[in-house]
Amino acid sequence: MTPLVLIVEDEPDIARLLGKYLEHAGLRVSLAHDGLTGLDRYDDEKPALVLLDLMLPGLSGWEVLRSIRLLGTTPVIVLTAQVSPEDRVRGFELGVDDYVTKPFNPKELVLRVQAVLRRSGVAEELHGRAGLTLNTRARRAARQGQVLELRPTEFALLAKFVDAPDRVFSRAELLSAVGDEHRDTLERTVDVHIRNLRQKLGTDHGIETVFGLGYRYARD
Repeated sequence: MTPLVLIVEDEPDIARLLGKYLEHAGLRVSLAHDGLTGLDRYDDEKPALVLLDLMLPGLSGWEVLRSIRLLGTTPVIVLTAQVSPEDRVRGFELGVDDYVTKPFNPKELVLRVQAVLRRSGVAEELHGRAGLTLNTRARRAARQGQVLELRPTEFALLAKFVDAPDRVFSRAELLSAVGDEHRDTLERTVDVHIRNLRQKLGTDHGIETVFGLGYRYARD
């Protein structure tokens, strides 16, 4: 099942914006605008991850965090406008998995969420453009429900791209990612893998050549 992210944020515009970005990344989203509602949603919905603002009406984010930790080990990423070094230490002692300081880049926050989900063992799927889905545990790729017949090297390359959209990878990095021990002499072989991968993905493959540097994957 697609992981559910609970956003506990008292500013509705920020909560809706985060929700849209997370849904675009293939995640399910639930919203709460105060601490008590957040705890009720947490108890009822059992989210895979919580995005938690510290400055909440009624029940503070710290109190919500303590209650979540009494109930389980669900990953928590804290959203905050200001955080002192002491508060960071306090948060990590209470079980915070990551901090994101406002104002933030929504795309970066989505990547942080995906990284925490992977580390927690929750996320098995990566989502790319045009309905592309990768199940990293089963090593299965599909687009709009249609399975793509990819070789192991092609799947590894695609997973590397989709896991870090818009990042430029050199040929050496890509070959290292797929376990090629001879990348110093065979860097150009990645071009062959990329060409085959583009053909199998079709016209909306999203794999762009960055001349003189390597390749990147455009999510949109």
